[in-house]
Formats: sequence, structure tokens, C-alpha cells
Amino acid sequence: MTTTLGPIELPDWAWERAEVRQALRSRDIGAVFRHVQQYAGASQARIATAAGMTQARVNEIINGRREVSRLDVYERIADGLHMPDDARHLLGLAAGREKRSGGAAFDLAAFPEVVRVYAAQNSAAEEIQQQAREAEELDVLAVRGLGLIGLNDSLLRACLPRELGGKGLRVRVALLDPDSAPLERRAAEIGESAESLASGVLLTEARLRELADTCDISVWRYRMLPTWRLIRTDSTMFVSAFDAGWEGHESATYKVMATSHGPLHRGFRRMFEAIVDGAQRTV
Repeated sequence: MTTTLGPIELPDWAWERAEVRQALRSRDIGAVFRHVQQYAGASQARIATAAGMTQARVNEIINGRREVSRLDVYERIADGLHMPDDARHLLGLAAGREKRSGGAAFDLAAFPEVVRVYAAQNSAAEEIQQQAREAEELDVLAVRGLGLIGLNDSLLRACLPRELGGKGLRVRVALLDPDSAPLERRAAEIGESAESLASGVLLTEARLRELADTCDISVWRYRMLPTWRLIRTDSTMFVSAFDAGWEGHESATYKVMATSHGPLHRGFRRMFEAIVDGAQRTV
């Protein structure tokens, strides 16, 4: 069968969905096809045409009566769905054919962990909250954390469990030690008194202590000049930077997804673990 209609085009955000990425990792092509139906509105006949299959075969795969195991079939499916390279890697395939000639362009495209860049935290707020509501693990690396998780109207607080005994979510929050020299330096960088910045950290700690009965929460104080601001929801991270010229919420925010080959997600996660290992637990 030849493809006369060309590849099926899914919106970029569809490939970033956790359930789509899990289906790719497990090579569950039936689930992949169902997501294609959902996010691209493609019929079984359309999927069959794009992937070089019969409609009956697509129906069998969708309904779990047949599995895909041959590499050439995975390749046809990836090409027919116009999978981005990150999705192809999750499926165990090489980069797209147009990028296999070697050279710098191929090397840069081989590890597409940064799947989206937002101008600032506000632009990413809705997606961060959605990810946090569905997460089993939430890590936060901040300075004082009031705007992230300390106040009632902060970015993440409403996403945490409210009912007693709802401890299925593990939350770890690392805040800048209010009694440290790095806090004094950071306060000077943003034109704020050290006393004011320290009181913000202490308020966040107090507000997080209130959540001890509703989720598995721990709070840590670290003693180093803050560089990265990090929110991790399971396999997704939202990373921004601190500098003398701006605060974390004003920085560009990078959405970083875990991949089998990429170093960024692993590196940021390793950094967070190292910070916690050297920090003092207060909650």
C-alpha cells in the first residue's frame, strides 16, 4: 500500500503528553494509534494509509489482538505519523532520515530533551499546574518559594492534596538557608534586605509544615548561591535561572523531558539530589 495522503500531523504538544511518551517507551503501538485518533482526529483508514498497513491490521493493533515487533514496521509507523526525533528515540529508533547524514546538526538533534521554551514562568503556569496535579513526585528548588508553593494563591499549592491522609504525593522542597551568607548575597542582588528575604523563607517553611498531614512532604535548607530554579513533576522538569538581573519567575523557563540518551534531565536531577544530601531538613 502506498501513502497518497502524506504523514499524519499531530500537534507538537501531543508528543509531549505523559501517556503518549509512556506508550512509546513500552512500544504499545495500539495505545499510540488511539492517541493519534484522539489528538489528530485520524480514522483507522487514515492511520492505515499513513503507516502502510491495511485498515484491518490497524484495527487488530488498536484492539490488542496483534502486536508490532518488526523494526521496519516501527519505521513505517514513525514516518507515517511524522514523529519528532524525541518520540522516535523513545520508540527505540534513530533520528529521522533527513538528519542521518552526520555532522553537527545531527548531533544536536539526537538529544531533544528541551521540548519547549517559555518566555517566563507565567507562560508555563497552566502546564506546570496540570503536570503537578497528575504527579506522584514533586521536587522544588527555589530561594524563598512563596510564589511557588508557600502562599494560598501560589503556583503549586492548590495542586497539592487537601484531604487528610492523602499522602500518595511525595513533595521535596529545597529553600535557601535564611541564616547563610548566600542569602545575604542574593538579597543584595535583588535590592532587598536580608531580613526580608529570610522572613520569606521562614514563612514558606511554616506554611509547608501545615501540609504534613496531607502529603509526604520534606523541606530542606541549602547553603549555596542559587543558580537554578527547578520544578520536577515525575519525568518532566521546568527549569529557569537566577541572576543578578532577574528573579527565577522572570527567567525563560525550559521544559525538559527525560529521554533514554539525554544528559540534561539526569544532570538536573543529580544536582537536586546532591543539594538535598548536603542540606538541613527542617520539615
